[in-house]
Amino acid sequence: MRSLPELDRTVEQVERAKALDAPAQLVKKAVDTVLPNPTVRDALHGVWLGHPLHPALVLVPLGSWISATALDLLPGRRREAARTLVGLGVASALPAAAAGWADWSDLHPQQQRTGLVHAAANAVSIGLQFASWRARRQGHQARGAVLSLAALTVGGAAAYLGGHLAYRQGAMVNHAEEAPHILPGQWTPVGRLDELPDGEPTRRTLDGVPVFVLRRGQQVDVLYDLCSHLSGPLSEGELSGAGDEMCITCPWHGSTFRLRDGQVERGPTTYPQPVLQVRVDPDGSVQARLREED
Repeated sequence: MRSLPELDRTVEQVERAKALDAPAQLVKKAVDTVLPNPTVRDALHGVWLGHPLHPALVLVPLGSWISATALDLLPGRRREAARTLVGLGVASALPAAAAGWADWSDLHPQQQRTGLVHAAANAVSIGLQFASWRARRQGHQARGAVLSLAALTVGGAAAYLGGHLAYRQGAMVNHAEEAPHILPGQWTPVGRLDELPDGEPTRRTLDGVPVFVLRRGQQVDVLYDLCSHLSGPLSEGELSGAGDEMCITCPWHGSTFRLRDGQVERGPTTYPQPVLQVRVDPDGSVQARLREED
């Protein structure tokens, strides 16, 4: 079954709409001003959860609004329950939006264009739901029901754009997921120890797959080189920390990973970076392979 061509073309026009770049930059500055604390941003990204937080938070307002409309369509008097659900949806939409803006601020321009329209449609939907809640509170049940139905229609369009942003454009998905499927499972030469610059990240390839390599004296760390956030080159990033706590920061959006196990120390990514098993042979040859547990 083919997708609807007109719908595809419309969304692709949004991706290419450079006129959205100027307002996107203004909004990004506002988001960075409101969310300057890295710890707060990481919490909104979902670093603590190991998955993006925004999709999980969206379930509460969406579920509340759909349930309210379902009650509106059923026979019987359920006005108080429907109004409560609409109000719950409006209140819970605020933290969901905050998480979404935090994710959006660390995306590529094409993704930000789609995300900006997605957010605008959501804002309209939330506004309509708030108007519905007020109408219901004032006793205008029918008007509130119509406003909720209109809000769900606009919200459906916003959800379509959100799905396009995540699944077609790859926003906030794991861009290192393919690593265990393409990295070699057998010992593969990385190079000679004396050929690797000491204390300086470099990029090598294993069976054509790019890897980050860092020599620290007689120790060598090897990670998949493409950042799990948006495939930025970790080998061009900056090192921080020391010993077992040494980290590499992606040069594109600042995701930071611990070298010894690939765990996320700083977002926006929520996914760990694949780390390879390394050995240094007596002749100075450095070999690497996918960890057996992977």
